[in-house]
Amino acid sequence: MKIATFNVNGINGRLAVLLRWLEEARPDVVCLQELKAPSNRFPRKELERVGYGATWHGQKSWNGVAILARGQEPLETRRGLPGGEDDDQSRYIEAVIDGIVVCCLYLPHGNPVPGPKFQYKLEWFRRLHSYAAELLELGVPVALVGDFNVMPTDLDVYKPERWIDDALFRPDVKKAYADLVAQGWTDALRHLHPDDRIYTFWAYFRNAFARNAGLRIDHFLLSPDLADKLVRAQVDKHVRGWEHASDHAPVWIELIEKTAKQRREK
Repeated sequence: MKIATFNVNGINGRLAVLLRWLEEARPDVVCLQELKAPSNRFPRKELERVGYGATWHGQKSWNGVAILARGQEPLETRRGLPGGEDDDQSRYIEAVIDGIVVCCLYLPHGNPVPGPKFQYKLEWFRRLHSYAAELLELGVPVALVGDFNVMPTDLDVYKPERWIDDALFRPDVKKAYADLVAQGWTDALRHLHPDDRIYTFWAYFRNAFARNAGLRIDHFLLSPDLADKLVRAQVDKHVRGWEHASDHAPVWIELIEKTAKQRREK
């Protein structure tokens, strides 16, 4: 199974890019963030034409998340992260696809620091910690997928010294991410590429993409049974260079059922 995540930065404005990439990459499951469209403006019919069913949670002008499944309809199991009864931002949606619980999330950005947006980010992280622990306790295959707005280590950011006071790189944010992983999740890209500089986002300004001045903020956290099936993890960096592209590139992982011999040799 090929599972992808893609912060599209406006699904209707960049629909041609999304459809082109779907046709090229043929992922089985896709988590989308930053739809920037109300639910009634989600391009369901256009996605169905290229073979994808969808469930989505939109919001006018901001945020918005969706899960696509090739050749089937995702079975939605939750929208909105638990514990935020007054939180009206569309940042979390969850569905079951082929026996896997796919959790698509768009974690708050958090700038400026200090301030209410940063406190909202830390609180959202706290709620995610609590719910992620519950998901692990279920003992079912789970993938936490999306734009976490966190660079976990110096290896995940171009010139880390410039980001020390940014909400994406603050020590308390990096600790929150590390504590989440420590529950028992596997960071898929870092697991397969432990020493590589891999970026998933390049800003539009200062020629960042051409200079490869990027950030790794789009992540896959896998429960133990899924981590055992992980064989590939890659960034489709070339998509960032397409005309009218998002400032994020699609990221994907591949899972296969390993043989008993492969598991012993691990």
